[in-house]
Amino acid sequence: MTVKQNLAAFWLLGLCNNFAYVIMLSAAKDILEKGAEQPGSKVCNETITHRECSPMSTGSVLLADIIPSLLIKTVAPVLLQNVPFDIRHAAGVVLQASAFVVVAVSDTAYLALSGVVLASFGSGLGEVSYLSLSAYFPASVITAYSSGTGGAGVFGALAYASLTDAAMAALTPKQALLAMLVVPIIFAYTFWWLLHLPPSVHRVRVVEPTTWMIARGEGSSVEPLLHDSDDDEVVEEEGRVGIRDTSVASFDFKALSRGEKWRAVKPLFSYMIPLALVYFAEYFINQGLLELLVFDCAHGFRLAPAAQYRWFQVLYQIGVFISRTLGGIVPWMPAVSILAGLQLLNSGFLTAATVKTSLLPHFAAAAGVVLYEGLLGGSAYVHTFRTMHKEISPYRREFALGVVSISDTFGILLAGLAAIRTHNAICTLPL
Repeated sequence: MTVKQNLAAFWLLGLCNNFAYVIMLSAAKDILEKGAEQPGSKVCNETITHRECSPMSTGSVLLADIIPSLLIKTVAPVLLQNVPFDIRHAAGVVLQASAFVVVAVSDTAYLALSGVVLASFGSGLGEVSYLSLSAYFPASVITAYSSGTGGAGVFGALAYASLTDAAMAALTPKQALLAMLVVPIIFAYTFWWLLHLPPSVHRVRVVEPTTWMIARGEGSSVEPLLHDSDDDEVVEEEGRVGIRDTSVASFDFKALSRGEKWRAVKPLFSYMIPLALVYFAEYFINQGLLELLVFDCAHGFRLAPAAQYRWFQVLYQIGVFISRTLGGIVPWMPAVSILAGLQLLNSGFLTAATVKTSLLPHFAAAAGVVLYEGLLGGSAYVHTFRTMHKEISPYRREFALGVVSISDTFGILLAGLAAIRTHNAICTLPL
């Protein structure tokens, strides 16, 4: 029973941790636009005679949403080693709830963006923490967590669209965001009541301040009862199935010399670089190209340009969700470097298609490419962290998982910068 509970818990942790990130990308844009609570009717374009370019690329919004996450992921593996998972999770819950409230009640662009920043900090802190926490469990929780993060994209986008759709719940963006406060409640319940943590994980007791930090040398340590080749097996101890029992001292990165730190991080580049390239390519597509890919009524299922963009995002998220969910079931998957190459080819093709629109004559063809993009991105994510679970010793695994989790955010940051320049360049070209 505990195995299923832990898998369900990691799935919900992935879902809840990424939920605010997904919602903010949509909600912040609504609130920043004048009259967003009563949007006018949108119709498809009978003919397209010029490029429809907004003054600012959506890559700008992406940068505001990703830089705080990158900062927290960069410092977390080194500075948060002595911070218990209980404290990290509490901070994540508070940041997420605060983000929903701040963006909901904001009446200026700056205040709304400050809420997006809070959501980004919470998401980054959560990802580096839960991936590190997975080192104390069988590798199957990586697939569960990855599936949950993919589910956040699908369910988050659909939930916000349903709540604000005039034909459905018909809530204003403010009301929809306040309704999302149920997510931090589920988030808290999942970690403190649903998840079964092993005794080796340091726990905080509120009435004992000495437990609020992990003493140097104490750590939350892992005891490899099993060799690496048997890493996916689980142990039973007092009925707590699905928890990896552990007893080796934790890896203290801060205690290493500068040369030792470099030698500890250098082998991780083989995981980080391909994953960063995958995320660079897909977010360059999503935030730099898709807004420029517009079809007329006859070739776009009579969807308005804004609706076409929203459906592209939904299809991308569906692809991510499918591949992250099936990541632990598919017996073989290409190396992440191959997936990175395919995603870069994908971005190159879509760049050409935005310049020469005849390369993609119909919305359906473009939708297929976007779905494929999501499948590649989700596969690369889950394959990277499952491979690390198998190849890296338990002694270094928590540290390694935390470090490598930075790479996707770094790739997204570069994508945001590239998207702005590409958007501006393409918008100067004739149709």
